[in-house]
Amino acid sequence: MAVSPAADTATVHIKNFAFVPKTLAIRAGTTVTFVNDDEEPHTVTAVDKSFDSEALDLHATWKHVFDKAGAYAYFCEMHPYMKARIEVAP
Repeated sequence: MAVSPAADTATVHIKNFAFVPKTLAIRAGTTVTFVNDDEEPHTVTAVDKSFDSEALDLHATWKHVFDKAGAYAYFCEMHPYMKARIEVAP
């Protein structure tokens, strides 16, 4: 999987009860903006609880800076079948 260029921002959309893209590859220090495009509220919650948004309503956004390299699995607390992953390169 290619890592996005040295951009310091990236976006994940929440639509049709899925995180898009399902896997995002970024560099450490990148700010990821999560945008809820669904009419139902969703959360962005790390499996290891290292980050957690509040419920995001339609068109709401939430940002998180990924400072450390590693793989971060996350899901929606309201819809636990919604799963995705962020892969952070140094």
